[in-house]
Amino acid sequence: MDKYFLNFVEEVPKYIQVAKHIKKLIDEGNIKDGEKLPPIRSLANALNVNNVTIVNAYKKLQTEGYATQKMGSGTYAKRKDIHKKFKRDYAETFKRINNSSALNNFIDFTGETACGDFFPIETFKIILNQVLDRDGAEALIYQESSGYEGLRKSISQYFWQGRLNKDDILVVSGAQQGIDIVSKAILNVNDNVVVEKPTYGGALSVFNWRRVNVFEVSMEDDGINIEELEKILKKNYIKCFYLMSYFQNPTGVSYSLEKKLRILELAEEYDFYIIEDDYLSELIYNPQIKYESFKSLDKNDRVIYIKSFSKIFLPGIRLGYLISPKEISEQIQNSKVNTDISTSSLMQRALDIYIHEGYWKNHIKELTQIYSERNAFMDKCIQEIIGSKVLYKNPGGGLNFYIKIADEVSINCIKLFYECRKNKVIITPGVMFHKNVENGMKYFRLGFSQIGNDKIKNGIEVINNILLRSN
Repeated sequence: MDKYFLNFVEEVPKYIQVAKHIKKLIDEGNIKDGEKLPPIRSLANALNVNNVTIVNAYKKLQTEGYATQKMGSGTYAKRKDIHKKFKRDYAETFKRINNSSALNNFIDFTGETACGDFFPIETFKIILNQVLDRDGAEALIYQESSGYEGLRKSISQYFWQGRLNKDDILVVSGAQQGIDIVSKAILNVNDNVVVEKPTYGGALSVFNWRRVNVFEVSMEDDGINIEELEKILKKNYIKCFYLMSYFQNPTGVSYSLEKKLRILELAEEYDFYIIEDDYLSELIYNPQIKYESFKSLDKNDRVIYIKSFSKIFLPGIRLGYLISPKEISEQIQNSKVNTDISTSSLMQRALDIYIHEGYWKNHIKELTQIYSERNAFMDKCIQEIIGSKVLYKNPGGGLNFYIKIADEVSINCIKLFYECRKNKVIITPGVMFHKNVENGMKYFRLGFSQIGNDKIKNGIEVINNILLRSN
């Protein structure tokens, strides 16, 4: 009953204050969906108000969709779709900040791409001029639906050691478009899809838009829980399994070789495709992590491989590529044409030269050094400042830490987000990565890609103060 206690103010009718307080408890997860609310008389006595106040408060909650009454049983909490409501508010936060001069006053832990300060702008200017001098107007108007042939050759040579034919590669406008293209090509309404739990919110949005059935499989320290996956496969015909092989968003987990091989076996046994989103695998800081994609291990042509250059190279331009199994390559090619015909010819040609001349390799080497140091610094700050109040693991690569609020700390990630925002700090709450918001309420993600060490330390100190106050 303690959570229902509140200090009344004179200016507002008491029943409105009671209803507002209970709504807040429901929104923040302190009252669960379907949980029975206290009997009218008990709550009236606890708050020292008359029974009519509670009756009117409960009626207001029912009217606003926060409660339902069961005859002869009582009043029960009804959780509104807080996920949609919060996602709108979350997006609105960035609109307000980005449309004002306030951005520099915030510590932004939400970045998912490499900082523009590290982009080799002068080198790229030279390359763009080189493309225009060489190709003229053709660089601006010539379009190939599969992508610029020179870039596809470079991708095959430098990233796949020539093992792929250029015709196996489809250039796309980033990983998000790649997921969308694949979904349009192979998924129909009520098909079954497996995703990691938690997973990238953009993929969930695509699958929801396609109106497919989404099954979640829990993440462990080296990839998904294989037993959970097998139970789903035995009971349902699965069309595809969307996963991130390295530094999974948001958990930072990388798959072990053992689990990769087992999932590939299951894909052949149960006849499903693996959509491999190769997310930030270039940024490996822990030498014990070896790069070996699902696609490179795929002997049965089960893997649809998606790679984005946008995360660490051209965030504003949107470039990536896709490798599909031969059996469905025509479907995926048609889906790409129906989406946007082709991706920027000029930028494809510039990226081709950038890769071919060795600039890409040097750029990644520099970024890895910079972000390895920043990763270590954030790890140190988390451990020393909020370590006793959270649980986490250094992912050994990528640009984020995924953090669980300790059970004894009585705050959830949504409330933490709002409290941080008041203090000019922006985090990504765990609910953004879950189909069921309840599963993400005690998690949040901190990214270090867009901020320096001073802001990292100051931001984590703000989070620490909030966690301290919530105990």
